[in-house]
Amino acid sequence: MSIQDEELYRRVLHKDKDALESLYDKYEKLLFSFSYKMTNNRELSEEVVQDVFMKLWTQKGTYDSSKGKFSSWLLTIARNAAIDLMRKKKETPYELEERDALQANEPSIEEMYEWKEEATVVRQAMTVLKEEQQRVIRLFYFDAKSHREIAERLELPLGTVKGRIRMALKHLQTEMIRREGGEERHE
Repeated sequence: MSIQDEELYRRVLHKDKDALESLYDKYEKLLFSFSYKMTNNRELSEEVVQDVFMKLWTQKGTYDSSKGKFSSWLLTIARNAAIDLMRKKKETPYELEERDALQANEPSIEEMYEWKEEATVVRQAMTVLKEEQQRVIRLFYFDAKSHREIAERLELPLGTVKGRIRMALKHLQTEMIRREGGEERHE
């Protein structure tokens, strides 16, 4: 978490509306893009963004810097909000295969990191993942499938799916840090 994000978050915890507005300005486009990838629905995506910032303001869940980056925490809240809204409205997530057929050159993970990383770096970093890890990441994050749904679809034990997701994220994080030329930090 950057010093600026950390300070803004601390101020939001003390009900500083200007701090919330600053975080909104910084992350609204990222959260909307991420939500739209999952829902393929503009209205639902806007609702997801509003839900994320309402949860931030009402402190439904607290950020813990020892568990990862602030932006990743916001994306997780957005992912969960999108899944909840799609289930509530009985919407189905836009299938990755259909989107890829329409937009063949667009990498599915690019927008998640676009605020920080260049698209080519992310695309290259994904190549270090094993195919089965890439597949579970796509199903989990972009098709909004639950661990159980992924296990059923891939005919794998639930524990294997959870392990692949964990390992894939760890490998991706390590690769991104390596490509940045930095050392692994525990933010």
